[in-house]
Amino acid sequence: MELKQIKNSTSSMILQFSIPSIIAMMLTSWITVADGFFMGNYVGKEAIAAVNLGLPIVYLYLGVGLMVSIGGVAIAGMALGAGDRETGNQVFRQTIALTLFLSTGISVLICFGFGPMLRILHADERVIAYFQEYYRIMLLELPIMVVNSSLGMFIRGEGSPRYFMKVTILNVLLNILLDYLFAGCFHKGAAGIAAASLISAAVSLLFLLYYFWKKARIYRLGKFRFSGEVCVQALLNGSSEFIGEISTGITMFAYNFVIMRQIGVDGVTAFTIVGYTAYAFSMVIVGFGQGSSPLISFCYGAGENMLASDIRKRTNRYVFGAGAAVFLLMALSADWYGGLFVKNEHVAGMVRSGILIFMFSFFFSGINAITSFYFTAVGKAAESAAISFSRGLVVLLACIFTLPALFGMTGVWLAAPVTEAATLIITGGLLSRESLREA
Repeated sequence: MELKQIKNSTSSMILQFSIPSIIAMMLTSWITVADGFFMGNYVGKEAIAAVNLGLPIVYLYLGVGLMVSIGGVAIAGMALGAGDRETGNQVFRQTIALTLFLSTGISVLICFGFGPMLRILHADERVIAYFQEYYRIMLLELPIMVVNSSLGMFIRGEGSPRYFMKVTILNVLLNILLDYLFAGCFHKGAAGIAAASLISAAVSLLFLLYYFWKKARIYRLGKFRFSGEVCVQALLNGSSEFIGEISTGITMFAYNFVIMRQIGVDGVTAFTIVGYTAYAFSMVIVGFGQGSSPLISFCYGAGENMLASDIRKRTNRYVFGAGAAVFLLMALSADWYGGLFVKNEHVAGMVRSGILIFMFSFFFSGINAITSFYFTAVGKAAESAAISFSRGLVVLLACIFTLPALFGMTGVWLAAPVTEAATLIITGGLLSRESLREA
């Protein structure tokens, strides 16, 4: 990255960094969608519900991984912007080591939490069986997934986002192939689909390690001097991403709790199917966020605060346009989408009736998320955390426990757009205060 190039070609630089990241993140989301497709068509709707009940576990891993990684990438990026390559490399090594340590520790702890979680949700025996079958294997896969994501962020920070995109393509294609073999041909059920994820993630890790062994120009694996100050700074700087993911896990648990009590397994299945679209769009947002963040950190570290702010504004326009495009696409294909994952008319009908209501949140969620990424990239963790905490926990939980009680399944679909619209007011206030400070 060069400051002159960013100034002269701001929009093209955002796209140059973001598009490979978006493709990589979208392909990652396709793994989840493919797992859902094979679960629904080769195992059963109860298996889809079982996977959804365990998503809070996944978000715990994502929260810890993003907190350490995004915080570390921001510190390393600002160090590179200031011309200190050695510090950037030390931060990289410490970040990867800490990510591996924490994610492995989570797997050990989660082993003892399956029973209490399922008892609280009042899941039936078939759902419990699929849950345990799937997530006992995923406890091995999820730490690898987190480390892969962290390595990918630093590859993008080096200016080689296409390499990570290629590895992600390999991961997706291998995962889908193994899903088909294990579930469709060998009839290994939920365990086979989890094993497919584990194998493809392990293969991807080997290619990512090869990059830092042979191709990396700045970040190289090796010994490092542990810095408590850098560790604390990274955790604080990435705390908003942790709050965002943990909040998503908590609210997902709340969604499942409310839907299981008021609607049942069919409601959880319908919500999961709609959630695949939301998850895919969130990957577009994350792709733009991860693509623009190194540019923002670099410019801010070089003292170009206004340029960093301009990158945020341009990125927000891109994500708003993407949200509108996805909304229109799903409006045209809602009828077909409802029956893609399960051959159950009741579930498909709930999907058709709710998907457009739910997706209205796409017009607001991208702006909220990109602004949170921006504050993290410039080291302003409190502002970033305020946005994540509001949209991911406080407002959303209030909507989850009130709207379904008033409007049934329609209330479930309404919770997300009401939350994002309310959070947009908070986001606007924080940006206004930021503008006054810069002035």
